[in-house]
Amino acid sequence: MNIQVLIVEDDPMVAKFNRHYLEQVPGFEFADWAASGSEAGRMLAVKKIDLILLDIYIPHTNGLQLLSMLREQGSTVDIMVISAASDNASIRKALQFGAVDYLIKPFEFARFQAALAAYREKHLLMKHREHLSQEQLDKLLRYSAAAAEEGRQPEQLPKGLAEGTLESIWSTILALEDPAFSTEDITLRVPISRISVRKYLAFLTEAGVLQMEIGYGAVGRPVYMYSVSSDGQERMNRYL
Repeated sequence: MNIQVLIVEDDPMVAKFNRHYLEQVPGFEFADWAASGSEAGRMLAVKKIDLILLDIYIPHTNGLQLLSMLREQGSTVDIMVISAASDNASIRKALQFGAVDYLIKPFEFARFQAALAAYREKHLLMKHREHLSQEQLDKLLRYSAAAAEEGRQPEQLPKGLAEGTLESIWSTILALEDPAFSTEDITLRVPISRISVRKYLAFLTEAGVLQMEIGYGAVGRPVYMYSVSSDGQERMNRYL
């Protein structure tokens, strides 16, 4: 039996768009559309709904209020938030109330499809198995962590640094054959001044993406050598 989905969205065109996306993913069935939280509450009282695609900015009872109310009533319906609300408070509150995922508008269909596919797997496991193995549980939990990471917004760079330049320097670092490199090694490969490269490398070192050691050149002058730290890629994901 297909997963029954209620779309809660006050904009008819957006609701139609989300329904179009939904109907392209196997295993899901559009059950109904509600334009407000109060309307959604009435539908839930008479319809069997497995999953709600919930916008936060809806009239009267907003999405977070609806989610809170449902949990207070003991409802176990699953909620996937799809909203333009990208502030930390809204995201944190939605996750605390048990939202299975959080998609920030506008989103790519691939992200929507991945979210539904992962939810479908979780739904089927929970529905048909009384007990889960550690391997099955770990798989579900890993997806939750990955989805949260994918859904987050990149951290802002310090003033004077540009994301495009940072991405260019990072790509160059990853392409180097030698794990240890100097400012000159980067300057030779990207059309950026030595002073600018040094500024970006200093930022990456401060952020823990790179680690720095002082070496000495042929004439005894100190040379700053850099390498990617053990968790450098993970730290870098916060900025790109």
